[in-house]
Amino acid sequence: MISVLLVDDHLVVRAGLRALLDSQPDVEVIGEADTGEDAVAMAADRSPDVVMMDLALGAGIDGVEAIRRIRAARPEQPVLVFTTYDTDADVVRALDAGAIGYLLKDSAPQDIFGAIRGAVAGRSVLSPPVASRVLDRMRRPDQALTAREAELLSLLAEGLTNKELGKRLFISEATVKTHLAHIYAKLGVDSRAAAVSIALRRDGIR
Repeated sequence: MISVLLVDDHLVVRAGLRALLDSQPDVEVIGEADTGEDAVAMAADRSPDVVMMDLALGAGIDGVEAIRRIRAARPEQPVLVFTTYDTDADVVRALDAGAIGYLLKDSAPQDIFGAIRGAVAGRSVLSPPVASRVLDRMRRPDQALTAREAELLSLLAEGLTNKELGKRLFISEATVKTHLAHIYAKLGVDSRAAAVSIALRRDGIR
């Protein structure tokens, strides 16, 4: 029997997912949490086979931080993201925190069941739309950062302002902004924080 902990701040979503999972003879929902803090505590207390985690959890820590804390306490714990958020930045943050898979809430029931069973077996699972976009971005040569963009991205991780970046690289602030726009477009993000999250996990940028 596969034990599952559901984490979502919407009762209706949890109820619907529980009903869906209850239809499977080899799956059992052993708990529900509506906050990141409760998710961390329940995962530690009940040691479920799989944690299904939404990313937006209202007040308190979000799903990404909850994943990070769960995995820090119990590295072998499979956490499967189940969310409506599908931007590249969200996917990167979740996987970087330790999620084994990433499912969208409009996934077909069979895909959800397969992802849960796959997570228990140690297989990483992405919703088809997410997997397709990730593979597409990997294949597109225009997604590769130039040497200057990679250098700027590494400095961005140090928390430098645009003015400080310009001084460090001997370029104008306007040029810095242009480079940042290109970096954001290539990484599929829209903020410094999201870009830095990716910067910290890129090879050679530590």
